[in-house]
Amino acid sequence: MKLGVYARFTFILLIVGFMIAVQYNTVQKPESRDTRDIWEIRQELSTEKKLHSELLSKIRDINEMITKYDNLQSESPARALNDTLATLREKAGLTEVTGPGLELIIEPSLEAVAFGQSVTSISPDLLVRLLNEINRFNGHYVSIDGKRIIQSSPIRDINGETTVNSVNVQTPPFKILIGTDSSEDAEKLYNHLQSSMIMDDFFIDNLYLTIGEPQNQIKIPAFDQTFKNNYLKNTSEGD
Repeated sequence: MKLGVYARFTFILLIVGFMIAVQYNTVQKPESRDTRDIWEIRQELSTEKKLHSELLSKIRDINEMITKYDNLQSESPARALNDTLATLREKAGLTEVTGPGLELIIEPSLEAVAFGQSVTSISPDLLVRLLNEINRFNGHYVSIDGKRIIQSSPIRDINGETTVNSVNVQTPPFKILIGTDSSEDAEKLYNHLQSSMIMDDFFIDNLYLTIGEPQNQIKIPAFDQTFKNNYLKNTSEGD
């Protein structure tokens, strides 16, 4: 009889102790509050609005393409298909692009040359970081050392050599060409790169990044390798 009373009493004490522990933990670790000031919130809101604007622009472009395709299809189905194919080839990087853009030059820093430090290559990570900065500000068409960047372009280290599209990038100096859709985009990209920390990243690796002034005409070469496609295949005639 006493054993049962002790057992129930012990069980009740365990429950009370657990509740006290939960309450103490809640008091000691309150829910985190948003401590950002008004300017940080405004900056994040501005970023989200910019993303929203870019998405709306892409939707508008796609709708215009669909409308154009529908109109041409009723007049000339062959022309509609050819126009669509040309647009897709351009977006895939399979055609040469000429338009506004920038020219970047990557070369050994003066300090590295003065101290006799050899610069044999640029690291893949640094190239990828630079490419991410370019993509953030609508640098849609990029060529690194004459090698066109497309969606599936690999930038990696192969046997100690930095490669783009599995082809070695030459020892600096070499050029990076960037094409944009408008002169305004080229100017924004130029200002962003000038004020970003990416130039310091290059300096740490004994490299110097020269950012050329926006130009009205930059020629970006086409992707000149075999385009690998793992998901689509040709169908036989009549299918």
